[in-house]
Amino acid sequence: MTIARSQIISLDTTPYYHCVSRCVRRAFLCGTDQLTGQSFDHRKQWILDRLGILTQVFAIDICAYALMSNHYHVVLRVDRARVEQMPDHEVLVRWNSLFSGNPLVSNYLAGNELSRMEQKNLADLIEEIRPRLYDISWFMRCLNEWIARQANKEDGCKGRFWEGRFRTQALLDEHGLLTCMAYVDLNAVRAGIADSPENSDFSSIQARIHTWGKATGEMVAAQCPPLLEFNDSGKDDDLLPFTLVDYMELVDWTARNVRADKSSAMSEDAPPLLERMGIEAGTFAMQMRGEGGKFPLFMGAYHCLQHTALRLGRRCIQGSGTARQLFGGDRAS
Repeated sequence: MTIARSQIISLDTTPYYHCVSRCVRRAFLCGTDQLTGQSFDHRKQWILDRLGILTQVFAIDICAYALMSNHYHVVLRVDRARVEQMPDHEVLVRWNSLFSGNPLVSNYLAGNELSRMEQKNLADLIEEIRPRLYDISWFMRCLNEWIARQANKEDGCKGRFWEGRFRTQALLDEHGLLTCMAYVDLNAVRAGIADSPENSDFSSIQARIHTWGKATGEMVAAQCPPLLEFNDSGKDDDLLPFTLVDYMELVDWTARNVRADKSSAMSEDAPPLLERMGIEAGTFAMQMRGEGGKFPLFMGAYHCLQHTALRLGRRCIQGSGTARQLFGGDRAS
């Protein structure tokens, strides 16, 4: 049974979501079309630049991304509290940077005096706009529509560019978040396009490695778009709930197990992060190789899936088997 996106996205349950958009046409979104020889590599930078702009408007942070030839992945963290505490003026400034032209907003931002009726209309407009600043659908719409217009203009054509609506996956806890981020960061390695995370072009893991290398003086590279940082100090709950070194170690180990020349993971050399989180190393490596089946709409520990099933009024939801294999089925809530 199909589950509506409005049921998948529940900010009271989790702020983390994995979104995927695929190109509808045979012509590649990015990369080189093998039939025509035409290269579209420059479009990857379009996406990164647009993501950088949108993170300055929306209260939505990017945890991970991977840009492939005909689709892309993003892992997002929604910060609803930031928008709820945001002054009205900032709400309008942010929205106006994307959707200008409303005369009422323009007059207000210009400092012009508004009538009582205009003030009421403005208040109603702010009430309508505010939740959009933490709405994933609006975020993806502002990304995909802009890219589609640019690509259609370049190709000299009209019509649909993306394959239906984007796919959404809810990451219910730290286990689901870690597994999905690693899966996204290893897309190029799994596809055989790159031989290592640091050579995975247009991926968040490459950006993180380069930024880390810049900080240590080993290399110089810019991070684009801005990424949500890791909680290296262990004191900031608003950051990713792992350390950067632990995560890079995990991705490096997993990349070596994803490659075709290594068929199974060795538990004795598994990263400490997997052990601390109670994630089975061999099953994790198999999932990263794409041998564990498709990712379900909900990803997380088994008890989180049970709670989600209860919220949706279902006896169970897809992904329970994956959760049992990866994270165990008896972990308490």
